[in-house]
Formats: sequence, structure tokens, C-alpha cells
Amino acid sequence: MYIKGVGCTRFCIGQEPFYKMISDAVSEALDDAGISLREIDFLVSSNNHLASNGERQRHPSSLLSSILGVDIPILNIQTSCDGGSSALWTALSLGSGDNDGDSNNLNNLHNFLVIGFDRMVSNTAKILNDELMMDSENIYHQSEGVNPHVQNAFIAQQYIDMHGATKEDFSLVAFKNHENGFLNPKARFYKKKITLKQIRDSPVVASPLRLFDCSTPANGAAAVILSKEKTDIEIAGSGFSVDRLPVFESSDLTSWSSAKKAAEQAFREAKITPADIDIAEVHDAFTPAEIIAYEDIGFAKKGEGYKLIRDKSTFLDGKIPVNTSGGLKAKGHPISATGLSQIYELTKQLRNEAGERQVSNPKYALSHNIGGAGSSSVVHILRKV
Repeated sequence: MYIKGVGCTRFCIGQEPFYKMISDAVSEALDDAGISLREIDFLVSSNNHLASNGERQRHPSSLLSSILGVDIPILNIQTSCDGGSSALWTALSLGSGDNDGDSNNLNNLHNFLVIGFDRMVSNTAKILNDELMMDSENIYHQSEGVNPHVQNAFIAQQYIDMHGATKEDFSLVAFKNHENGFLNPKARFYKKKITLKQIRDSPVVASPLRLFDCSTPANGAAAVILSKEKTDIEIAGSGFSVDRLPVFESSDLTSWSSAKKAAEQAFREAKITPADIDIAEVHDAFTPAEIIAYEDIGFAKKGEGYKLIRDKSTFLDGKIPVNTSGGLKAKGHPISATGLSQIYELTKQLRNEAGERQVSNPKYALSHNIGGAGSSSVVHILRKV
């Protein structure tokens, strides 16, 4: 299927109502596609935290029907931090058949609207952290306070011990992504300069992770319109895989099998290899996760991902720019909107519409989105037609 339109709000900490964010993202996507809501046949959404962040809503599908004024089928997908990408994968699966003219068949659907939205900065830190903890395993993790920061600290410690990386490598990931986010009008840290010294000197959250090793909570929404009609951007490959929930059940904390499997599926479907990718948006909820992503995707050999950040291969002017949007680190991480915001950025890059952060003539782009500490993963490959 093809990308017909994309939309995204700025990721921020303001208290704009969720329905305004949804409306703005959808309006931008419709304008980009040059169609109206009446031409949408099916809607897939993702929202993880609408009930507990003060909105008190647990039926987002019908809520979207009210907000947008549509009576088409609407599904809501919840897979933690990769919910937006999972929603896109679901829409791709539903629309993957050829149109056979049967009005009762899903194959007769042409245009799909995919929406991801969350308001993470709308409650106290205590309530937000408690909500995020519910994405973790409830016996070992929740009862012992093993929150996402602690889980990723374990991963960072293991990566340093096993492969010889340093805290400085993690700081460089944060620095690169803040440099990119500085150039992105949609990013929470747009035009906010963060120095390498600030990153190195920031408070320790869970050793060895410092404050600037951790992604930024934000409010936001993103939308993608898929179509069977050929456009300038094709989703050439897509993969989705699920793995264990507790981080301790992994045989290797420094590699996530769900991400490797999702990437393998996507590359197989696209009929290309990692060497063909020109630009990528990867899940950097914590800086070590970006380095691990380099390896799981296939940009680097096992245990050598940190070398790509050391030699600046993944910087804006490097051989494989990663997180040109600023990533979850500097653009922000409103959970369910994150994966679709990656598609927004990559679509803009493939169209040469990314302004100051534009890379040179990309043809293939990859998005990599993780739920939990490798518990579920989605990879999409986009191709410029």
C-alpha cells in the first residue's frame, strides 16, 4: 500500500485538549492527501493512556467517531509504546488484498486513516509513572519498582560490560538527537540548544543512565492515510513481532529478538537489505536502545553498534542518518503517537520536504518502534516511488 497523506502536531507539554490534537493531525493528513473524511473507508487508532490521564475515557473508537463525525469501522490498538506502528501494521494487513469488487469484502476498502494520540504530560509524575509501570510485568517488575528506567539501566550496564561501550557513547546519541530536534518545528526541543556538557553533567536517574539518556514525555497526535492508489511513497515492507514481557526472561539483554524478527520480515517483504536503507527513525526511549537498534536492524554487527555513533555515521551528515526528527529523545514521546510521527518524518524526508534537517536524496527509509524493553517491535520500510 501507499502513503497518501501525513499529519502531526507539535509534541509539547501544553494542556491542549486531546480532541484538538486529533483534529489538527487528521486535518493536516487530509490536506496533504487532498481528500476528505468521506473518502476514508476504515480507521485504525492507537491510544494507551486516555483513561488514566484525566480524560476518563476507555472507548476511543466511538470517541473518534464523535470527534471526527464518521460512522466507518474503527479499531483501537494497544501495544504500549509501539501502538502507533502496530496500528499502521494492522491497517496494512487489512488492506493488503486486491480489490475483487465484493462489497462485503475487506478487499473493497481503499483508503485507511491511522491515528495515534496520547497526553502524557497532563497529570502528576506519580500518576504518570504508575500508568507507565502497568506496561511492565506485574509481579517481578511492578512490585519491585523495576520501572522502564531501571530496566534500561540493566540493559545499559550489560551492554557496557559485554561490548566495551562507554557512557560517552550514550551521551553522543543524546547530543545527536538534540541537534536534530533543534531543527524540527514538530519537536518538543525545537530551537532549544542542549550541549554535550549539559548531557554529561545531568543527574543520574538509574546508573549508568542520566536524565538526558531518557526520552522526553510529551502530548501529541499523528496521522497517516494509506491508500491502494499509487502515490509517491510505498510501504515496501512491514514486520511485527512479540516477545517476553519481563526483561529478565531475555537470554541476552543487549539484543531484542522481537526487533530482529520484525526487521527480518520487513526486509524480506521489501526485497532489500540493511545496506539499502538511506535514513532511519529508531526507538530511542533510552540512548542505549538506539545503539542496540543499529545491531538488531542490521546496520552494525552484534556488539559494534556504538562504533556508528563514535564515528558519527548516524549523524545528520553521516552515511546512515538516524533520528533526523530528534527521536523520542528530543522530539518527544507521546507513546501512541510516536510510531506514526516516525512515518511523518520519513515521508517528509523522502519527499525532500524536511527543511534544515533534510538528508541527500533518500530512496529507502526505515522506522523501528519498540513496546516495553523489547517486548514487542514493529519495523516499516518506505520506498520513494
